[in-house]
Amino acid sequence: MSANNRIEDKIILSDLAFYGYHGVMKEENALGQRFRIDLECGVDLSAPGKTDEVGDTISYDQIFKLVDVEFNATRYKLIEALAQHIVDKLFDAFETIEWVRIRVRKPEAPIPVVAGEFAIEIVRDREPN
Repeated sequence: MSANNRIEDKIILSDLAFYGYHGVMKEENALGQRFRIDLECGVDLSAPGKTDEVGDTISYDQIFKLVDVEFNATRYKLIEALAQHIVDKLFDAFETIEWVRIRVRKPEAPIPVVAGEFAIEIVRDREPN
């Protein structure tokens, strides 16, 4: 653990690709677009590192399935709201996740740019009960 007692172990899912209808502009809602999600979940991985038992960790497959379901559950105007929704659902589903960093990227936002992408990133710690 770091000096501030925040667990530094993490489960990472990066460059996940989705197709969805999130956005403010009419074109985004009608035509949809590609999205990319990068996700880090702060979880103490010392037990599974010692036991080599999947029951002692969170399967990245379980995390992916949750993100996939939640990405498609609701259409959001803002990718900030989409990201927050996914974080909230991760905390609800997996009690051992202590913090989440999520980046939602829109590589094809309907803005005239030759190269690049637009993105947001949020970092949330689990609220104490």
